[in-house]
Amino acid sequence: MAFFLETLMGGLMAGMLYSLVALGFVLIFKASGVFNFAQGAMVLFAALAMARFAEWIPEFMGIDNLIVANLMAFAGAGAVMFVVAWLIERLVLRQLVNQEGTTLLMATLGITYFMEGLGQSLFGNDIYQINIGMPKDPVMVLESMFDGGVLINKEDMIAACIGAALVAALSIFFQKTGTGRALRAVADDHQAAQSIGIPLNHIWVIVWCVAGLVALVAGMIWGSKLGVQFTLTTVALRALPVIILGGLTSVPGAIIGGLIIGVGEKLSEVYIGPMVGGGIEIWFSYVLALVFLLFRPQGLFGEKIIDRV
Repeated sequence: MAFFLETLMGGLMAGMLYSLVALGFVLIFKASGVFNFAQGAMVLFAALAMARFAEWIPEFMGIDNLIVANLMAFAGAGAVMFVVAWLIERLVLRQLVNQEGTTLLMATLGITYFMEGLGQSLFGNDIYQINIGMPKDPVMVLESMFDGGVLINKEDMIAACIGAALVAALSIFFQKTGTGRALRAVADDHQAAQSIGIPLNHIWVIVWCVAGLVALVAGMIWGSKLGVQFTLTTVALRALPVIILGGLTSVPGAIIGGLIIGVGEKLSEVYIGPMVGGGIEIWFSYVLALVFLLFRPQGLFGEKIIDRV
């Protein structure tokens, strides 16, 4: 039982990290109706900025305090992501208002390759470490209930708490604020939203800035765990099954989908993997997503699209 709980907790925490990346997809789709293939590049770019600023600030400003240096690096990387969001809206999206979804999708693909190249030019292409002070040693819990206790990774636990807090804040933002309601109105119909006075360009800047902040948090956590390298863009591929399960328009769905995927991967690898030769963790989530596409394409919490003719 203790081993099962360890596997379950590991899956829940891994799923929360997937959800952080999936949130970026959901935010931009809710506000613009665009599937943003550039989200992985945004995570990489934000992580590179955070890692390099964390190196440069102590070197050039003589700051020895890790917390202060990381806070300044986070603020600097956040400012960079805001500038990137403004430039994307100003130079790309503003020119494509009311265009077909395929056109906007191709635009995000172009943004992906541009950001990868720009990140390499500005920050270099080495592997960088982000040290944000999170403890990496595991801890034993529930020792009184199970012989030997349950082993939990402290870093994963803290990351999961950060992800949960971020999801809660975004859910409140979309449901309870005027800006959040305007974002949902823009997602439903660009022209109708403009006709009632909602400034489309401002809304897109806001949502890309928020998505950039989410990418920064995700990049910071993934960079702390895996190191900042250009393969970090593939993290976005791990988030695709998450948004298919949770629904492309649901912020809570991103977290539920992430938890399902994380737990499913870990449990299938441990209990089914030995029977099929291992490696099931790599493809399990995609098979599960395919099943959902066949029987519930809008996901668990997504809005069902009905076309009236």
